[in-house]
Amino acid sequence: MAQALAALEAGTLPEELQTGAGLVPADIERTRDARNGHFACTLALRLAKTAKKNPRQLATALVAALPPHADVTHVEIAGPGFINFFIAPAAWQGVVPTVLAQREAYGCSKQGAGKRALVEFVSANPTGPLHVGHGRHAAFGATLANLLAAAGWQVHREYYINDAGRQMEILAASTWLRYLQARGEQLTFPSNGYRGDYLLPIAAKLEARAGATLHRSSAEVFSGLPPDEPEGGNKDDYIDAVIVRAHALLGEAGFRLALDVALEDILGDIREDLAAFGVVYDRWYSERSLSTEGAIDRALNRLQTQGHVYAKDGALWFKATAFGDEKDRVVVRENGVKTYFASDIAYHLEKRERGFDLLLDILGADHHGYIARVRAGLEAMGEPGDSLEVRLVQFVTLFRGEEKVQMSTRSGEFITLRQLRAEVGNDACRFYYVMRSNDQHLDFDLELAKTRSNDNPVYYIQYAHARVSSVLRQLADRGLEHDIAAGLAGLRQLTEPQEQLLAATLAQYPELIDSAATQRAPHLLVHYLRELATSFHSYYNAHAFIVDDPSLRHARLTLVLATRQVLRNGLGILGVTAPETM
Repeated sequence: MAQALAALEAGTLPEELQTGAGLVPADIERTRDARNGHFACTLALRLAKTAKKNPRQLATALVAALPPHADVTHVEIAGPGFINFFIAPAAWQGVVPTVLAQREAYGCSKQGAGKRALVEFVSANPTGPLHVGHGRHAAFGATLANLLAAAGWQVHREYYINDAGRQMEILAASTWLRYLQARGEQLTFPSNGYRGDYLLPIAAKLEARAGATLHRSSAEVFSGLPPDEPEGGNKDDYIDAVIVRAHALLGEAGFRLALDVALEDILGDIREDLAAFGVVYDRWYSERSLSTEGAIDRALNRLQTQGHVYAKDGALWFKATAFGDEKDRVVVRENGVKTYFASDIAYHLEKRERGFDLLLDILGADHHGYIARVRAGLEAMGEPGDSLEVRLVQFVTLFRGEEKVQMSTRSGEFITLRQLRAEVGNDACRFYYVMRSNDQHLDFDLELAKTRSNDNPVYYIQYAHARVSSVLRQLADRGLEHDIAAGLAGLRQLTEPQEQLLAATLAQYPELIDSAATQRAPHLLVHYLRELATSFHSYYNAHAFIVDDPSLRHARLTLVLATRQVLRNGLGILGVTAPETM
């Protein structure tokens, strides 16, 4: 099309149809229906108004200027001025040797070559087991990291451990109260504490470590405290009072012991759960280390040096509004305690100090306001705000039949990721979690995820892979061997519509990987694999592969081997297995 424009440039097209970089780019897209060609160009429609020509007339001129090409059988003008290209079968068949030569590397690109991306995902507070909502973050983040790696990025995967702050204090106090209950103390558990049964074995570990040294009577703990959740009052007052009392009764060493026992156990459980889910990190980054290693002080010093903080009401404030945030932010409270926000901007500055070009955070849907304030912090510290990219993951609703499962971490009423994996399997979890765009709510259908039928999309795709392996076993059972060289030499025999469609679908894979990585959209890969599986199953049902004609047999088997490779590559990026049998 660029050649056609160049041919028309002198006289047919006015100067305004050129950009500063040269000719107006031709938008060429794949068609949805091969009967309308394999590719369509809308350039004539876009240029018609500026060129002051009828779009069909302009399309006719563009097509007339196109030089012949061996891969294009013919070009048609359709509708008001669409230019449709029909591709020769041999052009699609050329993808087969490429797939078989590149194998696992097929589909990989250099889109992100020379660039480093830090993908931070899950980063759930270590206050309890991972639940099904965390599972979506894990599957999305891990798949997105794999996509970026396939697109040439150097990817670092990181889990930020929120092991400092108020939630840790609540966890420590809750663990200690369970310890007291285990030692026979009668008490009413705070409504705003962590009440799940998962704390019971942790409390037993605390007793094994501490013996009776942390035992205090219920009267000592609760006397004089405000009422739990007073009507019209602050529901956090009670648990905060319990925390203050725990510090006073246990001392800092005793309180820290309760926290460390709980944190060690829960974090260990999270690590094991994610590893079993196929999610592995390059680093588990401790929030505490931001203080102990001076990262927060470095960030605050940089803000102060550049004049972006001020004192007010005894606190230190960051001038966030000067950088596009809706309000200024406290970085050091009047009591001298540094805020979560100070930790957040320090963490992201430290990421930049480690040399990462892209800081990609996978966060919950309720973190929308987080984006502007952290970008403001980066810009104020002299870093590019657009180095931070945040993808928000919407909630998961789990259904068991018609019943929606309610979840609450503090009450302990939730389905853990481990329980979900045990029920439906890792493959179904990883696949279903990324079936929809991350910015859409996800209804997880347990019953469908467990079915072994074509209605279950993960089964349907895996079955396509297993079917190819089954064909090869059938070949061996008949005492026949497959000659790949002969198959490649005979690809021109593959002229059936199903063969052309399958080869054309294989050719889309590299383009799809680039697009999914660029758009941060793993669900595009899911849709592609379903389309590829559909093309394969249609071919399998329409034609025999193990035919008497050896040349045709080798060609067809070579095509399906390439299909198996692409299925395996795509499923690998999703973190889903590619079984040989089902």
